[in-house]
Amino acid sequence: MDVKTKNSDISLEKLGRMAEELMLPGRFILRVLNAALESVTNVLATIFGSQVFRRHFHLMLSGLVLFGPLLNLWVSKFSIFTNSHHYLYRKFLKSTWGWTWIFSGSFILLLSLSARHSLSLSLRHLSRLGVVGLLWWGCRRLLTLLEDATGTCYEPIAQETQSSASLGLPPPLLLLHEGRSKASCLRDNMVWRGYEVSQDVLILCLCCLLLVEELSVFGPHMVRARRSGPPGAPLRFVFLLCVALLAVWMFLLLCVLAYFPKFPSQQLGGALGYLGWKGLYQGWYTLGPSWCFPGLPGDGPLTTTETGKQDE
Repeated sequence: MDVKTKNSDISLEKLGRMAEELMLPGRFILRVLNAALESVTNVLATIFGSQVFRRHFHLMLSGLVLFGPLLNLWVSKFSIFTNSHHYLYRKFLKSTWGWTWIFSGSFILLLSLSARHSLSLSLRHLSRLGVVGLLWWGCRRLLTLLEDATGTCYEPIAQETQSSASLGLPPPLLLLHEGRSKASCLRDNMVWRGYEVSQDVLILCLCCLLLVEELSVFGPHMVRARRSGPPGAPLRFVFLLCVALLAVWMFLLLCVLAYFPKFPSQQLGGALGYLGWKGLYQGWYTLGPSWCFPGLPGDGPLTTTETGKQDE
């Protein structure tokens, strides 16, 4: 029995040593990935926290909306992005606010909880996204009503359509359908003509400006968190995902402007998105924080007054 016990002890020790040897490469890879994550997020946090970047980002976005349609003169007509049913358009463009809400909401929640373990404070900061969501819903409903009230549905003539298509000309629109909405007109493969504001450009501009404002507080948060320790890997990873989402929105905005130019509906959509951001983040949110004002990003967990009270 003693020999069997010794043999079992030796085999367990060998298995433990083998497990440790197998875990060493995994730990090394995790350390390398963690170091890369820290270095990348530190650089990005410095960029987004810079006042120069925040002051000039909306100017860069305005220039892109104004002059982006001119890129249609140089882009290839045979590119995969000329297809309106492309994967990026179907999966991201039609659900822009949903992706923005998930990623930015996760970042705001983790940042608030890591700075101060207060659920009420986290909910107050998350309410900023709720206000932007209500603004987007109201704008979409209002623009849809305006389009239906000012537009007209036309049906092209079948015979003339074939001859015009062979010559490369637009089809003649002679048959008029009154009392139709834009959605029902396009659903029946007819042509809609009327006043239009690009909702895609509106929500893309609004989400880009929102992400820049919300991500700008990560740099100051890291500076103030040096006493208690640097931010954890989950918060850094979510921050990196938000930056990647911002890059995707900028790329989609460039594709929409370059491959599907519509002047001036896209410029009007960009202007409405800018005005929505201006009215909230440089208007209403600056009056807080209080029970009816969500406050700016960083108000509460990152302000010097709150930090001083917490230290006392």
